[in-house]
Amino acid sequence: SLTYPSGTATAHLINSFHTPQGAKLAKKQVRVLGKFFSFSFLWSFFQWFFTGGENCGFSNFPTFGLKAYQYKFYFDFSATYVGVGMICPYIINISVLLGGILSWGIMWPLIETKKGDWFPADVEPSSMHGLQAYKVFIAVAIILGDGLYNFCKVLSRTLSGLFVQLRGSTSRRSFTVQEEDPHASPQTPKESYDDQRRTRFFLKDQIPTWFAVGGYIIISATSTAILPHMFHQLRWYYILVIYICAPVLAFCNAYGAGLTDWSLASTYGKLAIFTIGAWAGSEHGGMLAGLAACGVMMNIVSTASDLTQDFKTGYLTLSSPKSMFVSQVVGTAMGCVVSPCVFLLFYKAFDDLGIPNSEYPAPFATVYRSMAKLGVEGVASLPRECLVLCYAFFGVAILVNIVKDSLPSKFGRFVPLPMAMAIPYLLK
Repeated sequence: SLTYPSGTATAHLINSFHTPQGAKLAKKQVRVLGKFFSFSFLWSFFQWFFTGGENCGFSNFPTFGLKAYQYKFYFDFSATYVGVGMICPYIINISVLLGGILSWGIMWPLIETKKGDWFPADVEPSSMHGLQAYKVFIAVAIILGDGLYNFCKVLSRTLSGLFVQLRGSTSRRSFTVQEEDPHASPQTPKESYDDQRRTRFFLKDQIPTWFAVGGYIIISATSTAILPHMFHQLRWYYILVIYICAPVLAFCNAYGAGLTDWSLASTYGKLAIFTIGAWAGSEHGGMLAGLAACGVMMNIVSTASDLTQDFKTGYLTLSSPKSMFVSQVVGTAMGCVVSPCVFLLFYKAFDDLGIPNSEYPAPFATVYRSMAKLGVEGVASLPRECLVLCYAFFGVAILVNIVKDSLPSKFGRFVPLPMAMAIPYLLK
């Protein structure tokens, strides 16, 4: 029932060419699609003429002044963000805006005043010993707090439903169209015929639970056996722990992607870097172990959100979940061959690949290496009060969710979502 904006937009695009309402409506949909596609393309093309380099042009327009521009308050004029904002519910847009104001408008300027006290004044902006550590770890704390709360809520409801079914107090759900009940509550949401049909079709061809669990166990065992031979610093029990914890984080990422269309796989990868790096320690190759663990975690978590996004498209287009899954497997298998070939092509073609100020500097490599170095040094190397703020925001995320679920729906729908609020904490 989450939005999954990209998956929803793709589904509506497909349905517009195969609509059952007739050719007239299809032509109208295609006409509107072409009109706004052309507008978006021409607008991006127009902006390109006024872009003279990084942080230049309409994509970095200092509408609120240069001081606000330093803290990322400017107009982007991106048609992509407009489209995503039109698909997302208003509470998501408001939550993202509120998170941007709290982080870049209040928190980061206040923490910067502590430069020289809480953290060294001469550290680089990308260093995890400075402001960057607050940005990353506070965002991770909010995401984990919100994700774990919703994971526990869904799990408790599932277990409760199974318990009631085992007690025999409820009957099996029917997906046929029911006659209108004159005594039904006006607050009870009525499922449309199209939604009933989509749900029935989607569940009819669903992937068996035994296959999903068994496949995950087989992949876990295979990775645990093979990866330590590729990266000797990455012990087999590190990988086992990653695969045990990954389903919860994958749920959090899929949930966040369903709300905001942003996959935060890199954030969970950084969490793996810090955790495994600290566990391994500097004497046992903790930096390399953390970076390898990051790759494992990111692949698990990103695949979960991507596949769920595809399932949303399949649900709306009456496509088989099994066919969506097989397509994902085929694409992943192709990626296992194509991606290394592309990397080797770049590696052979550019001698300075990954070196700062080169044509391909790979700036994120510096960030991930800093994270791995910080993980090896341990929690004590974090800037002052960083861990305290993480605990506080983790608790606030859970508290906001409790308040949202405790209030009546007419008031609770106005409470912002912590997962969406955390997005601006990471964006630059």
